[in-house]
Amino acid sequence: MSATILIVEDDSVFRELVTTILDNAGYTIATACDGGEGLRRIQRERFDLVLCDLKMPVRSGLELFRLTRGEPSAPLFIFITAFGRLDEAVAAIKEGAFDFLSKPLKDPDSLLETVGRALEQVELERMTVSLQETEQAGLPPEELIFAGRAMERIKTLVQNVAPTPATVLLHGESGTGKELIARMIHLASPRKAGPFVPLNCAAIPESLLESELFGHERGAFTGAAQARRGKFELAQGGTIFLDEIGEMPHLLQAKLLRVLQERVFERLGGTLHIKADVRVIAASNRDLAREVAGKRFREDLFYRLNVFPITLPPLRERVDAIPVLARHFCARFSAAAGARRPVGITAETLEILKQYAWPGNVRELQNIIERAVILAKGEITSAELPTELLSHLPEETPREGILKQREKETICKALQQYRGNRRQTAGALGISLRTLQYRLKELDLLVKEEP
Repeated sequence: MSATILIVEDDSVFRELVTTILDNAGYTIATACDGGEGLRRIQRERFDLVLCDLKMPVRSGLELFRLTRGEPSAPLFIFITAFGRLDEAVAAIKEGAFDFLSKPLKDPDSLLETVGRALEQVELERMTVSLQETEQAGLPPEELIFAGRAMERIKTLVQNVAPTPATVLLHGESGTGKELIARMIHLASPRKAGPFVPLNCAAIPESLLESELFGHERGAFTGAAQARRGKFELAQGGTIFLDEIGEMPHLLQAKLLRVLQERVFERLGGTLHIKADVRVIAASNRDLAREVAGKRFREDLFYRLNVFPITLPPLRERVDAIPVLARHFCARFSAAAGARRPVGITAETLEILKQYAWPGNVRELQNIIERAVILAKGEITSAELPTELLSHLPEETPREGILKQREKETICKALQQYRGNRRQTAGALGISLRTLQYRLKELDLLVKEEP
């Protein structure tokens, strides 16, 4: 990713070395020769990351870090320290710094790897802020809704139809985001100031669906103690979204057809004609043309609804969108869990996710990431993915390698938890010490027990 990095270092030779390495990697670099100049630059300019020496004239690195923490857009810090001052660097990390590097550098790759991880963290945190802002408006960011090349045409269709009064019919499997697209159309239309009223036709009992749609008068049926407005009245001046329209019973299909043709309706048990100043967007995960052929859906209603059809692609046809969506959900659920920093996800795990068929589409991906965020101790690895997902990977996927990696990650986490004690680790994993030792050798894991 492109990023702007400030290097605050009083040693000119070392400062130049770090500048050259990061500049060659494509980053935009600014420099400061002491903590005072560093503070002035941070106050005047915006940086994604600060690489800062701990020991400097004017202001120390730790002072500079503490002075910037109150800023709403405070950059992430990586400290550079001589080997003998590691205790100060560890203290800085406890206060919120990302990491530290020892001086002299081990090699350029160690610098680039640490900087890369920090900037991934910056990107996740930015996504979290963006998420919080856009979800206040009721929608995730547009670039997430239309993520993936397969959604480029959908975005164009939405932009074309939104300003018109045309009825829209959304097709797509469950979990492909039909309601999100309906909301996008509404918000980009002249009716955006009016209400957006969704109704899932499959979620309402048939005996109550007519009342939900058109309302009822007092005494219209047993239990109707007072008059009640239906969804069409509540949506006046705005948009009504009829999800799972294919589940609507035939009798109601005829009444809906009349509303679309005449733009009037009556409440259940009433005689007053009410004008339907409403745009209709309908959606179905069924093939409605096939339902018409099977006499399960009215042909005349289908043609009234199918003025502007949009078919949303399943997630398996949007594989290039999976990394973007997965990181978005990581940021979302990390924020919901109150995590100080968003949970990341490894490249290997993303590759596994891209191999899966996703019968539940984006909704299924969302649920899996939410579970993984809860389980993850650091980044999400294959160890946090459901066994069912791994077992349903296609035959050509190297499952043996994936499962071996998952086993390796599980053993490593247990060893870390028990500070390298093999006997305790074996007990926690439910295997014998001999089996653990065999697996350590087989997986090429060399472990030194801590005293």
